Amino acid sequence: MTTTSRQGWMSELAQERASIGRSSTAARVADALRTRITEGVLLPGTRLSEEDLGGALGVSRNTLREAFRLLTHERLLVHEFNRGVFVRTLSPDDVRDVYQYRRVIECAALRHAADDSPPEALDAVRAAVEDGEAAAAMEDWPTVGTANMHFHQAIVDLAGSRRLSETARQVLAELRLVFHVMANAQRFHETYLAENRAIHDLLQAGEITRAESDLAHYLDVAEQQLLDAFRESA
Repeated sequence: MTTTSRQGWMSELAQERASIGRSSTAARVADALRTRITEGVLLPGTRLSEEDLGGALGVSRNTLREAFRLLTHERLLVHEFNRGVFVRTLSPDDVRDVYQYRRVIECAALRHAADDSPPEALDAVRAAVEDGEAAAAMEDWPTVGTANMHFHQAIVDLAGSRRLSETARQVLAELRLVFHVMANAQRFHETYLAENRAIHDLLQAGEITRAESDLAHYLDVAEQQLLDAFRESA
């Protein structure tokens, strides 16, 4: 990561300082960093400086270390002895495991969509689809990737379970670290814009079984694309 880009995300992160209160401070710091990973701002291999982050967020080293511990437990960061803390770089085995989780959780969430989803849950799915389409029209492919993360988060939120939603937020951040293996972001994300729209439309029409089937196929294809990219980069 270049010095300029590092200063850019660090400056933007500093805006979180006002929202980080005295209670659950480490969790709030972890949430701020997790969000930057999900948005594709913090790339695999990025070293996280305690001094820089502490200055940006106005928190102590102990608070940062606790936040790092939380994110390491979520498999988003890794501590390297005598080198520091880094954003984790994932492996093909990680891809397989993440997609196994996604097939189980996201498809099950769609089945619940027919019953007791929160009223606003489908609105969030639609909003994510529209955000992705708007970003694509501007050829802003990193933002398309972020909208895609929001789409899948909204799919899990259909289940109406706080625990599932929290876990999905962690796993989707981990997934975003995998996306960086794709050499051509446009080619990877563009196809899924139409598929996200189609799944939303099926949900809106009440065609839950078909939406679930389409999502399962979608996840199979995406997993294979990522595994192929790992092989090509080896």
